[in-house]
Amino acid sequence: MTRKVTIRDLAEAAGVSVTTVSQILNGKGERFSIDTRTRVHQLQEEMGYVPDFNARNLIMRSAQTIGVIVPNLGNPFFSMFIKGVQSTSRERHFIPLIFGANYDEDLEGYYLQELIKRAVDGLIIASSSITVDAIDNILKKNGIPYLLIDQNGGPSLDSVRINDQRGGQIAAEHLLALGHKKIAVVMPEDPTDNLIVRLDGFKHTLAAAGVALEVENTIISPMTKLGGYQATAAVVKQAPTAVFAVNDEMALGLIRGLHEQGIRVPEDISVLGYDDIDLDDYVVPKLTTVHQPVVTMGEQATTLLINRIQKRQLDPQTVELPVELKERESTGPVSK
Repeated sequence: MTRKVTIRDLAEAAGVSVTTVSQILNGKGERFSIDTRTRVHQLQEEMGYVPDFNARNLIMRSAQTIGVIVPNLGNPFFSMFIKGVQSTSRERHFIPLIFGANYDEDLEGYYLQELIKRAVDGLIIASSSITVDAIDNILKKNGIPYLLIDQNGGPSLDSVRINDQRGGQIAAEHLLALGHKKIAVVMPEDPTDNLIVRLDGFKHTLAAAGVALEVENTIISPMTKLGGYQATAAVVKQAPTAVFAVNDEMALGLIRGLHEQGIRVPEDISVLGYDDIDLDDYVVPKLTTVHQPVVTMGEQATTLLINRIQKRQLDPQTVELPVELKERESTGPVSK
């Protein structure tokens, strides 16, 4: 059986001490000559030496890992968010450990406990089921830096904010400009705080234009493609000229359902989504939506968390990200 190359093997081949090799590989070798540093790195590559993770942790007193918990790994929104997390983690030399909680509070608690046992340096939690109790009893008691994204668990010290109020306004302004007054909304039963703000911006903008959004105009369904599809019958029964789905997955499912009913989008009903996931350009018709910079959100969340990990006494950090209309093919003027 082939023996794993050790740091001692590398030090002997380079003709330097183990301490010298350790400091060079950990980015602390400035005091050594360029020739020595180059020789160590070249030999590391030639010999295939991979540092022992546990030993490195003991030396650095950091696992340089962050835990990431999202509600649904299959949701393109969170896939895009994770892409941003991975990109920045790599730039900052951290490893993200990513889990999907499947909207299950018990599973989320299990992952939180296990990540803490494995000494992650911090956590990004984008799960709607996180509770204040979980934050107080698990995160704060263990002194783990964390950042919350789009959920009901209360604010974290640092935050990445999307202007959801403005996003709702943009959605309403777009439909009003197309002449729509009979509008329905498709949303989940227990909306998170950011969704409540989003809907508030939508409703207030409609009201300011003299368009009332009644309780019966709100259709409750899960925030998935299947949820949007299942909302089709209720939408058809209301016969609106336009529908605002609070995320793109619901909008895409609804478009499929309307197509099966022989209802044309946007000729018969306009459908507007929210998020701007990558699938929007690959459906027929292409989905009009409110764009939020999801990849950037993942990048910024990771940056703020690692800043906090490396300097616990930082003042609270906040990043504000904009939203904008992404007009494609699924919305159009009211049919005469």
